[in-house]
Amino acid sequence: MVNSLIIAFSMYSRIPMPRVEWREESMKYVMCFFPLIGVIIGGIIYFAGKFILAHGISTLMYAAVMSVIPIVITGGIHMDGFIDTADALASCGNKEEKLAIMKDPHIGAFAIIWTAVYFVLCLGLWSAAEISDLPAIAVGYALSRTMSGISIVCFKTAKNTGLAHMFSDAAQKKRVIAALVIWLVVEAAGLLIIGIGYAAAEAAAAVAVFICHYLVCRRHFGGITGDLAGCFLQVCELAILAAAVII
Repeated sequence: MVNSLIIAFSMYSRIPMPRVEWREESMKYVMCFFPLIGVIIGGIIYFAGKFILAHGISTLMYAAVMSVIPIVITGGIHMDGFIDTADALASCGNKEEKLAIMKDPHIGAFAIIWTAVYFVLCLGLWSAAEISDLPAIAVGYALSRTMSGISIVCFKTAKNTGLAHMFSDAAQKKRVIAALVIWLVVEAAGLLIIGIGYAAAEAAAAVAVFICHYLVCRRHFGGITGDLAGCFLQVCELAILAAAVII
């Protein structure tokens, strides 16, 4: 369990961790700890946002700092999935061609365009976020990772290699799903305590993105990959941020 925790943080964050061997028994419960990284990001987002807004720093600087905090903590691993997925979907090729594009280390024009669109939207939404929105937004970072973990464990994998297949194949699925469901219940309870409006809006946004994620995985790629799970996480975070600000 400790090794699974260390592997989760080593893989999905830039938080320093001791080195452990990535053996099959160490991979079984990685997804159980994935949402914990979101808890840390959410905590930093909450306190950083309160500090910046309390000290009268410009709205643009506030929005810029809040937009990049998750990228700095994760090292951009999930944004990498968003970029690869944007390129693959823009190709209009078949499943094999799209999977090959996602594996290609080069970046295409459509990836650059959609990454710019993503951060412009993120910057705009954060510029409208107030102190009262911060608790609900913070919970969203754990919620998005919980749902991403569920997709990795439950969805059919698109190929027999890669991180998604490794985690899905090594996972003790019933126990991991049970742990992720507990995470969902705790996150839902937290949002209800913060406000029923926030809870309803964020749940609707997250479920809508999750359904789209499932359909995209199934129709365009034949299953889940690590890049697709990362893309979902980024889009889900943006949708939750939008829901919190709008409500």
